[in-house]
Amino acid sequence: MSETELDPVTLAVLKGRLEQIADEMDATLYRSAFNPIIAEAHDACHGLYDGSTGDTLVQGKSGLPVFVGAMAFAVRAAMAAAQPLGGMHEGEVWLFNDPYEGGTHANDFKLVKPFFRGGRLLCFLASAAHWHDVGGNVPGNYNPAATECWQEAVQIPPVRIVTAGDVNPDVLAILRANTRMPDSLWGDLNGQLAALELGERRLHELLNAYGEDRILAAMQALRARARKLMQAHIASLPDGRYAFEDYLDNDGIRDEPLRIALDMTIEGERMVLDFSRTSGQCAGAVNISRATAVAACYVALKHLFPDVPANAGVLDAVEFVMPDGLLITAQRPRPVGGYTETILRMIDVVFGAAALADPTRSVAQAYGTINALSLTGLRTDDKRKGQRWVMFSFFGGGHGAHAGGDGLSHGNAPISTATIPPLEILEAAYPVRFTQWALRPDSGGDGTYRGGLGAIYEIELLEESAQAFIFGERGKSPPKGIAGGGNAALNRFSYRVNGEWHVPPMVSKMLGISLSRGDRVRLETPGGGGYGPPDDRSREARAHDIAMGYVTEVKQ
Repeated sequence: MSETELDPVTLAVLKGRLEQIADEMDATLYRSAFNPIIAEAHDACHGLYDGSTGDTLVQGKSGLPVFVGAMAFAVRAAMAAAQPLGGMHEGEVWLFNDPYEGGTHANDFKLVKPFFRGGRLLCFLASAAHWHDVGGNVPGNYNPAATECWQEAVQIPPVRIVTAGDVNPDVLAILRANTRMPDSLWGDLNGQLAALELGERRLHELLNAYGEDRILAAMQALRARARKLMQAHIASLPDGRYAFEDYLDNDGIRDEPLRIALDMTIEGERMVLDFSRTSGQCAGAVNISRATAVAACYVALKHLFPDVPANAGVLDAVEFVMPDGLLITAQRPRPVGGYTETILRMIDVVFGAAALADPTRSVAQAYGTINALSLTGLRTDDKRKGQRWVMFSFFGGGHGAHAGGDGLSHGNAPISTATIPPLEILEAAYPVRFTQWALRPDSGGDGTYRGGLGAIYEIELLEESAQAFIFGERGKSPPKGIAGGGNAALNRFSYRVNGEWHVPPMVSKMLGISLSRGDRVRLETPGGGGYGPPDDRSREARAHDIAMGYVTEVKQ
């Protein structure tokens, strides 16, 4: 065995040590962030990236899977920005939120730190996190009426936030001037910088213990193994071409459905995901960039094949066909702030196509919307009078049933490991009261195995006045079952003003709902689709559903 060849035990140890670095970076940010979406919901990620290509090497296990594909594009964007300036230098950290180059949306700020060893660039450390508010027309930045990116958020290209170890005060001043929550921004930025510094120290410690050659060899070996594992999973599916399509309600501007269509081809160890039949880019904010679309496919494949790692080698085994000009390959300045809704539908169509190949390997569709809700106003109490408050949160729903059993009730969105913020945290931080937080009966799709239940959330305003903004989906097209299973319930959003309930004209999206003290907003989220013929569900399971209140009608 040569000096850089690794036996399986050593490779496993190094894999664990590298993953631990990313995990510790995640934990550092979660414990120090000011913003509940990071601190409580864990909408962030950290990882190590190849020094030559920017490809993902390792990502923390508690970070968002959607960033695995997207962050590689982000690192490459920072590398490209640095190239005219002589490349990246030791002691620098690059920052930006460009969603077209770095993926996802403008709330997700990416920080990229080059890692040098003895003057040589070995790899990159990177951090991505959802900042609470970054300008734009809508507090929290989910703007359902946006028709260009500048209406969504401030656009920051790759710039050096840290040079020679010192924070750039000019860049920081620009960032703080373009948010409604400057203290939250400063706290979140410091948390990300601290995470990168810790990751740098831990990586030096690992290199001191095992040597540079061994660690680089391990990184290459882990990528090769990820590719082989993915190829083996693909080969386990029957060869063929499997077509599936689904729809978004609308883009918030025109009340017309938008198609997400996939033609999946399996030939031995080769998988082709062809989205050519998808609708073209649209006027509203449900467009996404190609970087985001590739990342969404990774998340779907991770659900189908849970043992594949967070490594670029997984994507080496897949061919993507995504022509320019589609809803999923949008170009600046098309708005992309509602990216979560579109990638959830992409995951749904991958699940649907995989179910046609082998339903036992797939899962019925989950609830399919995060229901991004923003509430904002000014404080009126003596201690904080005039202070702006912005509550942004996302919400849960039911997951799809599968060959092994019923779907999970009230889970988080399948795009991520982000958790639903606890109501106690939201009530403590903002002038609201949750008058209901419960499972939604009859919301899961029927089947041999029932889809998980959605939830009901009702929120009362405790301040004198506020505005509400909702950006959701699945108000017209329900989550679908597979293998003969039934569809789940539709998403419902309503609001009570002066004692009367109303629904948005576009069902799932609305801008600037004026609320007064005691007024309420209400979300009834979808469940998951069912699996298998409903007639095959056991009498015992149906009796249990009735006894627990999961369903209210007895099905014979």
